[in-house]
Amino acid sequence: MSSAKPHFTDRFASRLDDCGTEDAFVVLAQAKALEAQGRDIVHLQIGEPDFDTPRNIIDKAHWALDHGYTHYTGSAGAMEHREKYAEYVCQRYGVEGVTGENIVIYPGAKPIVFLTAMALVDPGDEVIIFDPTYPGYEAAVQLMGGVIKRLPLTEDTGFRFDHEQLKQLVSNKTKLFYLNTPQNPTGGVLTQGDLDFVAELAREYGFYVLSDEIYNRFVYEGEHASMLKVPEFRDQLIFLDGHSKTYAMTGWRLGFSVTSPALARRLTLLATNSFSCTAAFTQVAGIEALLGDQSGSQAMIAEFKARRSLIVDGLNSIPGVSCTMPKGAFYVFPNIKEYTEKAGRTSLDVQRYILQNYGVALLAGTSFGKNGEGYLRLSYANSRENIQKAIDLLREAFASLA
Repeated sequence: MSSAKPHFTDRFASRLDDCGTEDAFVVLAQAKALEAQGRDIVHLQIGEPDFDTPRNIIDKAHWALDHGYTHYTGSAGAMEHREKYAEYVCQRYGVEGVTGENIVIYPGAKPIVFLTAMALVDPGDEVIIFDPTYPGYEAAVQLMGGVIKRLPLTEDTGFRFDHEQLKQLVSNKTKLFYLNTPQNPTGGVLTQGDLDFVAELAREYGFYVLSDEIYNRFVYEGEHASMLKVPEFRDQLIFLDGHSKTYAMTGWRLGFSVTSPALARRLTLLATNSFSCTAAFTQVAGIEALLGDQSGSQAMIAEFKARRSLIVDGLNSIPGVSCTMPKGAFYVFPNIKEYTEKAGRTSLDVQRYILQNYGVALLAGTSFGKNGEGYLRLSYANSRENIQKAIDLLREAFASLA
């Protein structure tokens, strides 16, 4: 009898077969591998501010650690902290009636995307997402067995959606709409009228809306339009916000939602069973971020606005590339169809070619949906010097592709 141990075969859950990922992290890993080989890479692929967390937030975290905020809190966050978050929401958006019962605090904003799908989406339920859009929405819905319905965003409308197209997508099977403004990847911004229209349809057909407004401070023209400002809609709303972008706190993992108390309790149940609670000291730091000195964040956002002009002007100076001025977030979504449709290439082909041959890490528009074909996404969360360096390299890259 053989003494050899039988070979073990992995038996992963089939739900993972269609689960997507974020190409930003894939390309980041590829870029880091090239850097390990001695290559010089300009990073424009990841949505992470290149600033340090403001000092007042760090100091408050130190204070919290020194004063015993090192234990469990309630799964939705300590109630006194949730009340402070509610205070911020009322101040920021000019709304009334938001209390700690409406707030759930999470280790990052991504859990809101995932746990909302887990709380609401049954197999066969239809969920509307933009295309192109942040890929985490689709992954969350697929894992729950939901059916994706794609609402196109097009350059000619400033990446706002067509109201009639949305009406055609909605049905009695619609359970949830993942909405994002300002948008990743396009930098597009919706109007309050757009949001009112979504709410009107949601009331008529009885579906929920997750409104991802994590880039709400990155609005460069006019004021941010928010689903929180829609009257009498909170029972159907999951408002998503977080600290990663506005306060350069990506590594802290801190986000929060505003929902009805009933849904907040369901999300809290899922929080208990998945991560217990968000770290107590980060909750304290998060309050300081929202209600404390804003000068560090304001200076960062002003710098992003200056970079926006630099990168858009630079891209538009490259023959065959055109880039509209984004109204929000810190991404540009240049049109490169002169180098794809007319040359038999894909956006992914161009992305890979530029990274391997010119050392600029960026993303294909198709990382965010099929309607991203013919586009690239660049993050301008990098220094002006590096942005200019990237533009010079891209000019050479596209000349070689012509």
